[in-house]
Amino acid sequence: MLQTLREATIDDLAEIIKIYNEAIKDGISTADSKTVGIDEKLEWFYAHTEQRPMLVKEYCGRIIAWISIQPFYANLLAYQDTARINIYIDKNFQGKKLGQQFLGEAIERAKSIGIKTLLALIFSENIASLTLFKKIGFKEWGNLSRIATIEGIDKDLLILGQRIQD
Repeated sequence: MLQTLREATIDDLAEIIKIYNEAIKDGISTADSKTVGIDEKLEWFYAHTEQRPMLVKEYCGRIIAWISIQPFYANLLAYQDTARINIYIDKNFQGKKLGQQFLGEAIERAKSIGIKTLLALIFSENIASLTLFKKIGFKEWGNLSRIATIEGIDKDLLILGQRIQD
């Protein structure tokens, strides 16, 4: 399966949101509990820069996955070499090892822009994401017990981290 990796453009936002809204519906991938629209995500989209990019994976001209690399405590200089990473994959392309490949490519991109540490914040019941991140070397660095409530259910948020370069 031939795929293309590139930085996201505003023209991609509708497809990015479609994939994100699929994840909202599963109840274990994000703290958003209601689907979102383009207007709600414009500021978030434009907050991505060359130094904290949003990447998309295309297959036959269609976006099948995206990764967001975002600042971790952006206003604190001590964390300038640390970023949060999120990955969302179209449900029709999950389970095909696309996540491992895409995350590997994103980690290489993160290294090239000077990021030293990556963090992933994942709900404890999201076994697929936990497995994916652990397969590529992330370790559990913390557990925020019962920090979120979605549809009346308390959720633990696990902090996974990886030092990608010194």
